[in-house]
Amino acid sequence: MIIRRGLVSLGTHFLATRSRLLHFDTPLSCLVPLVPRRRSILRLSSSFSSSSETGAASVRLTSPRDMAESRSPPVAKKVEHVMEMFGDVRVDNYYWLRDDSRTNPDMLSYLREENHYTDFVMSGTKQFENQLFAEIRGRIKEDDISAPLRKGPYYYYEKNLQGKEYIQHCRRLITDNKAEPSVYDTMPTGPDAPPEHVILDENTKAQEHDYYRIGAFKASPDHKLVAYAEDTKGDEIYTVNVIDSEALKPVGQQLKGLTSYLEWAGNDALLYITMDEILRPDKVWLHKLGTEQSSDVCLYHEKDDMFSLELHASESHKYLFVASESKTTRFVFSLDVSKTQDGLRVLTPRVDGIDSSVSHRGNHFFIQRRSTEFYNSELIACPVDDTSKTTVLLPHRESVKIQEIQLFRDHLAVFERENGLQKITVHRLPAEGQPLEGLQGGRNVSFVDPVYSVDSTESEFSSRVLRFKYCSMKTPPSVYDYDMDSGTSVVKKIDTVLGGFDASNYVTERKWVAASDGTQIPMSIVYNKKLAKLDGSDPLLLYGYGSYEISVDPYFKASRLSLLDRGFTFVIAHVRGGGEMGRQWYENGKLLKKKNTFTDFIACAERLIELKYCSKEKLCMEGRSAGGLLMGAVVNMRPDLFKVVIAGVPFVDVLTTMLDPTIPLTTSEWEEWGDPRKEEFYFYMKSYSPVDNVTAQNYPNMLVTAGLNDPRVMYSEPGKWVAKLREMKTDNNVLLFKCELGAGHFSKSGRFEKLQEDAFTFAFMMKVLDMIPASG
Repeated sequence: MIIRRGLVSLGTHFLATRSRLLHFDTPLSCLVPLVPRRRSILRLSSSFSSSSETGAASVRLTSPRDMAESRSPPVAKKVEHVMEMFGDVRVDNYYWLRDDSRTNPDMLSYLREENHYTDFVMSGTKQFENQLFAEIRGRIKEDDISAPLRKGPYYYYEKNLQGKEYIQHCRRLITDNKAEPSVYDTMPTGPDAPPEHVILDENTKAQEHDYYRIGAFKASPDHKLVAYAEDTKGDEIYTVNVIDSEALKPVGQQLKGLTSYLEWAGNDALLYITMDEILRPDKVWLHKLGTEQSSDVCLYHEKDDMFSLELHASESHKYLFVASESKTTRFVFSLDVSKTQDGLRVLTPRVDGIDSSVSHRGNHFFIQRRSTEFYNSELIACPVDDTSKTTVLLPHRESVKIQEIQLFRDHLAVFERENGLQKITVHRLPAEGQPLEGLQGGRNVSFVDPVYSVDSTESEFSSRVLRFKYCSMKTPPSVYDYDMDSGTSVVKKIDTVLGGFDASNYVTERKWVAASDGTQIPMSIVYNKKLAKLDGSDPLLLYGYGSYEISVDPYFKASRLSLLDRGFTFVIAHVRGGGEMGRQWYENGKLLKKKNTFTDFIACAERLIELKYCSKEKLCMEGRSAGGLLMGAVVNMRPDLFKVVIAGVPFVDVLTTMLDPTIPLTTSEWEEWGDPRKEEFYFYMKSYSPVDNVTAQNYPNMLVTAGLNDPRVMYSEPGKWVAKLREMKTDNNVLLFKCELGAGHFSKSGRFEKLQEDAFTFAFMMKVLDMIPASG
């Protein structure tokens, strides 16, 4: 997993990207698994954990009496720290807050004071927050299963139990697994069906930990074993266990200190990736079951600290692919699973500016390739035994970006993006062994909403059934099976939303706004048509991200209904720096064009006011991780434009962080933000870095969150930002800081714990907007 200051949690699924990761509020597509790591976004809450969960000191809480007395905002001590470069002197009085060991008593005391102050300020709305939580939780069908996925002789699925925070990983035997998979297949249940087999119950495993998260769950090719990676701190450093999938007994010893990149190499070996001291995935290893981890073979060591490794299996399961990537370059090695003794083979060479991703089918590799010239990617194929002979299957198109491909025995599904919307095009392929030529036409999958989100998911390679996930801002996450021959779509599951939810009560639409340079910026909008007056008096929450070429597509979030059903409008600003409009959209919002991200967001806010969706007095904004940088830059530039700011794990100390190569993600992200050791980048980054641009002015009401164990955005970044804001701002508006002391970038790990965080954030917004009823 490549870490980034990133993205998004969808639901609460997390998206991994090649950079500081993201955790969206829920969003990046409706259901996406963990992605590479980068400074990402996320919502945190501080439940006053009694342990720091850092493997270090225990955190003591103050007594209720002490809390009641701490009615003034905490004041962080000032210790002068002078930094000079290019003749420019910066003084950081709060640099002392950074402690890589997370054990400094003064630092921990300050974080506790901030948490206690937040608790005190919000104590008067606790009843309303609890009502919101009950309302949000009441929409969840607590006992539920995912859409069963056919894999070999089994249906695999995940199961939620009433009142439980975590899932069970289950499977059932397919009685007739020789039959051709069909979109109409259903998993039998009941007394006559094969029994359910629970392979792993996360609830049992989580009992021993304040934080628990599974980053990988992989069945061996013969389905006799399962390997899973678990994180028990939130620091995204995983331990891998292998168990017998029937007897549920451990097989061999644990593998420790891994990323969540994990794949089977046959039935008796695993490939995995480890990180260096700055948490950069840098080594790929081959582990033979039954041997010590110390005897594992390192297949490749990426020594260039601008590059990170990732790992995935081909859909055919015959090859594993190891990729080394920077922000502009990506090259790939292959491993023949039947010949692991041969090691890695260079598949696509390392060429600066060329980004390639590889899939396999029959006697061909399929390569998605991007370059400066072909910036939206082309798709080529080459014989397995001669990778120099390439055939263009899909040429580069200026208006259509190839996002990813999914291969099948007889079909190719291409996930594309055009004019800010996703689409799926399916092509039938010639029989394996036959010549491959350019692809023409193809069948498009149709979708019903004007704006929506669609994502690939695992499908059976040998079948004609494509499975995908779909949602919109008013359509709950849904799983579809699509027959690629007939064009028939069959819904396999729609997430149940209880509490009288009716999608017809909501309107979702797209609006465009001209940025300061004339570029048209798309916005995705949703509101309750029975409550929204659209006369400028409605409250509105504007969400933004705009980094790493991450696309924040229109997604559904059940807890958001508690805002929409109180008259809120919710809007996603698809600003430059993201990937919604293709590769150039990203290029025009990074490096020395980064300020486009901020001015695009401001233009969206101003246009929403002009269109009478809201007014300044009712306008709230939210962003997380790299989206938190967006919040920090915008609030310095236009503090008058917003009433409320929600900044989750915000990447706000840009210049100081990017000058320090010992901090995770820094070296690999010089191609994203710029290398401030060069004068041009130094002064450009300084001109927008939120911490460096706090001034004596009025600021909106603000809620800032952090995670003590966060490896993507160090807790000290939002900590020093808040301390400096308290020192400099000239208003009496509310400024709260919540730091999860027992979690990382993605806050708490339980599904209900995350809903409680939503309730807290919503209560904060409505408290500031004076929307809490007297009974609350």
